Amino acid sequence: MIRTEELTKRYKNLLALDRLNMVVEEGDIYGYIGPNGAGKTTTLKILATLLEPTSGHAYICNYRVGKDNKHIRPLIGYMPDFFGVYEDMRVDEYLTFFAAAYRIKGEKRKRIVDDVLELTDLTGKRDAMVESLSRGMQQRLGLARALVHDPKVLILDEPSSGLDPRARIEMRALLKELKKMGKTILISSHILSELQELCNKVGIIEKGTLLFSGSVDEVRRQIRRGTTIDVRVAGDNEAARLALEANPLIERAETENGVIKVSLAETAADFTFIAKYLVEQGFALELLRQEEPDLEDIFMRVTKGVVS
Repeated sequence: MIRTEELTKRYKNLLALDRLNMVVEEGDIYGYIGPNGAGKTTTLKILATLLEPTSGHAYICNYRVGKDNKHIRPLIGYMPDFFGVYEDMRVDEYLTFFAAAYRIKGEKRKRIVDDVLELTDLTGKRDAMVESLSRGMQQRLGLARALVHDPKVLILDEPSSGLDPRARIEMRALLKELKKMGKTILISSHILSELQELCNKVGIIEKGTLLFSGSVDEVRRQIRRGTTIDVRVAGDNEAARLALEANPLIERAETENGVIKVSLAETAADFTFIAKYLVEQGFALELLRQEEPDLEDIFMRVTKGVVS
């Protein structure tokens, strides 16, 4: 559904995107994450046909951005971080205006406005002035606007930005519903815990370079070598720690809050040998657990905190 090939964007001396190669398959919710200034918004603007790349190509549903924009625009719904609204309109007028801009006419236009109001839980606000809406309601309205022409692909730049916890939960539930409806969603966000629950794939970008693209499980597997193993024994934890540290398959063993944090050496195939080793050394094992890295751990390990 979305594909980029060596996509590059340069602003004078600033390289915002450096030969980006990314694929988002049909039905994916693809989380696009990176530090501020990494190139996320630049990517999304190019995909939304609002910005020309310096070199390389981007494709939406096999149409090339720049060359086939008139075919691409009916297929995408783009929601920028700060999209702006016509505050002197009612909510239903606002959506009717954009439905008309997509040449949706008559009874069909009215039905579509009603449907997107219901989908985004804004039916009760249809007669409210846009300026009276809360930030969360305005974000929902922005998403409703992106949905009026029933696009196949949604490109969402920080849709949960500035929302309170309840509004973020509601936005997440809405995006899950859109996935069930068959939408392909590319979403950038800084709220990594939400993306972990929401997305089946992630792309991590830093300084204009895509460092990783794939499933969350894939990236976990790639960094699992550095994952910490939690160990606790009955009795003398310090003696167990020293015994573990003496094992050549263990790089480091440190005690933290009564638990031994073990880091494996590169020569260790996995951590299962620890149980047998401790029993052989005379210790009764109480806890052996591998800490599963979450998306925030992955992000911190993969990136270095630099920007373009």
